[in-house]
Amino acid sequence: MPTLMDGKAVSAKVRQSVLLETERLRENGIVVGIAVIIVGENPASQIYVRNKHRACESCGIESFSYELPEETTEQELLELIEKLNYDDRVDGILVQLPLPKQIDEKKIILAIRTDKDVDAFHPENVGRIVSGDYRFLPCTPAGVMTILDEYGIDPEGKHAVVIGRSNIVGKPQALLLLHKNATVTVCHSKTADLAEITRRADILVSAVGKAKFVKANMVKPGAVVVDVGMNRDEKGKLCGDVDFDEVAPIAGFITPVPGGVGPMTIATLMQNTLTAAKLHKCK
Repeated sequence: MPTLMDGKAVSAKVRQSVLLETERLRENGIVVGIAVIIVGENPASQIYVRNKHRACESCGIESFSYELPEETTEQELLELIEKLNYDDRVDGILVQLPLPKQIDEKKIILAIRTDKDVDAFHPENVGRIVSGDYRFLPCTPAGVMTILDEYGIDPEGKHAVVIGRSNIVGKPQALLLLHKNATVTVCHSKTADLAEITRRADILVSAVGKAKFVKANMVKPGAVVVDVGMNRDEKGKLCGDVDFDEVAPIAGFITPVPGGVGPMTIATLMQNTLTAAKLHKCK
């Protein structure tokens, strides 16, 4: 059986590190704060937001919650963001996606001050990631890199394959692996002979959003398999992109779902918020 990469345990270490730092800052009169905005009543988004508030409490970060109705206009949301941009209590601003159809997500992302963009979605922060001169990293891809590091997996010289090319996970994940000197292949819905490519991967990261999509015939024996997916199977049970029961006997390392990458996403958000506070308050 493979080594199970325990995201819960790794995230607990990250949170503890953040807590020690926020407590030290608080002793010097500096309080770290994040504003979380949710528009509408998307159940999955509400769960994520609740989890983020709990994480803030455990990390000594002050959390400001803005729960707006579904019919909120784009202008109203922009005005709130503008107010938070200049609120000294707020180091990070997070707008929970997706947004209702009347609101242009691109406009909202552009409106957040780049030094408060703890999701690292703003084009300036994306450009910084491309160049390697970044302040914040997108939470999920950075969480993946922390897990790899914790388990002593060095991407240098390895062939890493990323399934998925989203702006939130796939593309930045490929860049972070590239910065660590992996040889990176990005696969997607138009990729021909997908299994042939994934079978060559020393490190396989799946962020495709399809339940049990990655099967045993797609994995190289001994590979590191990182499952970013959060899906429901035919019985409504939470599962990842990887068919765990099939793939686990072949893999060298594997992340479970739940308990793998998910906890790392929120832990990294806490790290990013702390980084933002240092930018603003520790000059």
